[in-house]
Formats: sequence, C-alpha cells, structure tokens
Amino acid sequence: MPHIVVLGAGVIGLSSALWIQAEGHAVTIVARDFPNGSETVDAASQINYTSPWGGAHNRLVPPTTAPEEREHAMSLRTFDHMRAVHKRYPEAGITFMKGIEYLEAPSEAYRALTVEKATKQLKMQGFRLLRNEELPKGVTWGCEYDTWCVNPMVYCSFLLRRFAILGGKVLKREVRDPREIFNWKFEAGPVDTLINASGNGFGDENMFITRGQTCLVANPCPATITRQNADGSWTFSVPRNFDGGTIIGGTKEPNNWDPNPSPQVRETLLRNFAATYPQILGAEGKFTVMKDIVGRRPTRKGGMRLKTESVEGNKCIIHAYGLGGRGYELSWGVADQVAGLLTEHIPPRSSKL
Repeated sequence: MPHIVVLGAGVIGLSSALWIQAEGHAVTIVARDFPNGSETVDAASQINYTSPWGGAHNRLVPPTTAPEEREHAMSLRTFDHMRAVHKRYPEAGITFMKGIEYLEAPSEAYRALTVEKATKQLKMQGFRLLRNEELPKGVTWGCEYDTWCVNPMVYCSFLLRRFAILGGKVLKREVRDPREIFNWKFEAGPVDTLINASGNGFGDENMFITRGQTCLVANPCPATITRQNADGSWTFSVPRNFDGGTIIGGTKEPNNWDPNPSPQVRETLLRNFAATYPQILGAEGKFTVMKDIVGRRPTRKGGMRLKTESVEGNKCIIHAYGLGGRGYELSWGVADQVAGLLTEHIPPRSSKL
C-alpha cells in the first residue's frame, strides 16, 4: 500500500489527509503543532500555528479573475462537503447560519450582483440584497446569504479524531526541510509522496506573514457579519458557537511580526463593531471580553501554491500552502485537488468520501 505523509496539521493538512485516506492510502501526519482545546492552547508558543486562530467561515467573494474563479469553485466544493459533514456529524463544530456583508464603497463586482446572478451563476444559497433601511450608517451596499462557520478548536480536533479512528498515524516532529522526511523510518513503510501543507513554504521567496489581531468575546451573535470600510479596514464577527464565544475583528498587517496584542486596537475593534451591529451588546449593553488573539496568516504573493514537484527519482512533493486567510473556506476544495494531483502519481485504491 502506498504511504503518504502529510506535513502540517492545520485545516489544509487535516482535510487533505482525510481525503487521501478515504481513497485507500496509508497516511501519516507529521507536524510540530496539533489541534488542542481552546482552554489549554498556548497563544504565545503556538502563534505560528494558524488554524486555531482563524476566523473559520465562508464569505461571499464575487470572482473577477481566473484565480478568483478557481478559488470560488473551491469554496463551493467546501460548502457542499461542510454541509455533508454537518449532517452526518453534528458534533463536528460546524454551524450553518446567515452571512451578512456591509460595504461602504462596493466595487463593480458587488454592485452588479442580482439575486439571479448570485443564485444561478455564483451558486450562493439564500442570497438577498439588503434594503437601505437595513444598512448601518456609512454603508451603501449590503446583502445576506446562507453560509457556515466553525469553532476551529472543535472542528480541527474532530478532523484529527476521524483521521486517527480510520487508521491514520501521527508524528509530532519539527521539520527543517520537507525532503528530509523521505529518509525517515515509519511504521507504515517508506514515503511514496509528501503533501506539503505546512503553510510556511520552506524558503519560498513569495511567502510572507499577515498579522491579524482579533478579540474573543462571550457575547453571542446570530450571523457572520463583515463590513468593508472605504479606507480599506475591516470590521467583522465570526461566531464560534459550541460555547466558543464570538470573534470580533480584525486587522490585516503584512510582515508585522509583533506577537503582542494592542489594547488600543482591541478598543477600536470592539467600538467599530458595536457601531455596525449594536445588538451584539445584549441587554447589559457591553462586551464580555474573553481574550485578545494575535495570529500569523501564511500568505503568498500570486496566490496559493498547489502543484507537484518531482524529487528523488519517482517520489514527489505536492505543495498545498499559502492561502492567507481563506484556509477554512477553501479547505475541501484544496483537498480535492491535492487528491487529484496524487492520482497522477499514484492511482487511488478506493473512494469512501
């Protein structure tokens, strides 16, 4: 049986490992960091393990270029798979709910959206344009649609448990270069193919980090809400559900390595979101802050790297990294394409998905 190693236990690595495993391959996940409960995860030491800190939801992004069309197709593939997982495993940490978009200065791609185009062309379910009286002050365009979000701690732990109970192996190890793994000894035998879902790219000159600061509050929110401000900043909420609170964000700061959350930024994030969606404050009229969060999104100039690299004769590395802040919403679409690239190298033995 071919032995596949997946490097990385973030959402892309876990999704890819499960998908490949379902096709009949022996799979081992090698990673420095693995999913853990939100109560015990160490934010300081695991700041570079991005998946626990992700917003982890699906947003409407009208595609205008070929790469965006590709990503949109991946998001639809992920949407369908999330619905199937949610139906079969309600404990997986997935919630289906409304997504609300507010834009102060919408691009032509948003202004051109109609119910028919969003529903038939973009395959968005439950799409509705918001009326002017439903828009917060300063917002000129808005819509709502059916979407999903996950509690990343619950969801990633669920994926890892599913992988393990189906026979997958895990190895906690730090790696300097993916190619070294081909020389390791594994219980399942020599490595035939390596899936590089590590996120950082190992020397890829196009990679950079995008710092994001958010705030986790105990206040519940019934929808994912995103506001794109005219100055390029963002205001958003992502419910974590499953007793995980609500993420209020957020910042996008390329090449900022500061690990320390800013109290001033937190104050701005909460103030801006309360102005956009005052219902979040509840009957007491205030936020209940649980913690500040700083994460580093591994981002790639030119978009994700999803391709095969031949190494050491008949062996290969399939690279799948550099998704920035869209790891969750493209995860199963990426896993599907990783499996397709693997099939070009090693035919599948079965399909259980």
